[in-house]
Amino acid sequence: MKAIQCQEWGGPDKLRLVEVPLPEPKAGEVRLRVNAAGVNFPDALIIQKKYQQQPPLPFTPGTEVAGTVDALGEGVTQPARGQRVIGFVGLGAFAEYACAPAALVTPIPDALSDDIAAAFTLTYATSHHALFDRAQLKPGETLLVLGAGGGVGLAAVELGKVAGARVIAAASTDEKLAAARDHGADALINYSNLDLRETVKTLTHGAGCDVVYDPVGGAYTELALRSIAWRGRFLVIGFANGEIPKIPANLLLLKGASAVGVFWGDFARREPAANRKMLAELFGWLAQGKLKPHVSHTYRLAETPLALDALLHRRAVGKLVIRP
Repeated sequence: MKAIQCQEWGGPDKLRLVEVPLPEPKAGEVRLRVNAAGVNFPDALIIQKKYQQQPPLPFTPGTEVAGTVDALGEGVTQPARGQRVIGFVGLGAFAEYACAPAALVTPIPDALSDDIAAAFTLTYATSHHALFDRAQLKPGETLLVLGAGGGVGLAAVELGKVAGARVIAAASTDEKLAAARDHGADALINYSNLDLRETVKTLTHGAGCDVVYDPVGGAYTELALRSIAWRGRFLVIGFANGEIPKIPANLLLLKGASAVGVFWGDFARREPAANRKMLAELFGWLAQGKLKPHVSHTYRLAETPLALDALLHRRAVGKLVIRP
């Protein structure tokens, strides 16, 4: 089968399209024929040896797929062969076939396209786990979303509105902010030309934000933390900026605030029953039209480096998808 392979650490241009053996599912796994694979920021980090957990070389990147069950490993009875599912594979999604733990695959509703299904899992599950579980976001609270034009950012904007919060979307371009507005944001901040802290202060009449959702990192982290309200919750999602910030602990003390780490992948592995319940709720909201995943571009398997380059250079709006 064809697969994208990382043979040396570096940028997307180092990736190669190669022929590799068809993977065989281990006990407890299923093999999927990949119909579509979502592109996520960890995929761009892991090939540069910048992610929290690094595999040995060579490997195939890609974490989430929409596919059709092709083979069952030992001990697996469900899902059935031929069933369309979303799978969280951790590695291996950018290929024609991939294996996933059976406990981490979920049937795709009939009305849902492969592209939308592949774009849905990681972004919406991360944001749901962050806002509802880790932050306990309540109706009437104010949520600040950094990187609001990206995949997880747009998901956080939509889920913030589902939770009944007032959502302030912050992003680096007007195009990204327009997408955030279309997905329900109540107020917009272009932090390329506006002072983030002062604008948040104005928009909240000095009260600050109850919850900050930060997938960006870098210098924006401290600015957002200084904009947090009393008893606020600061959600550490990721570091799209490329810089892991150092949080001044005195700011947490002065605001009676909490810094909360969000790692949906480990949550799904450690608490599979809770994860399945969460995904069922997300699919329910999707069916009701409360959530509208935005896929801005699809790529062929050979074009995977282009997709990752667009993500790294922050040109992507919403989600990007690979179609093997």
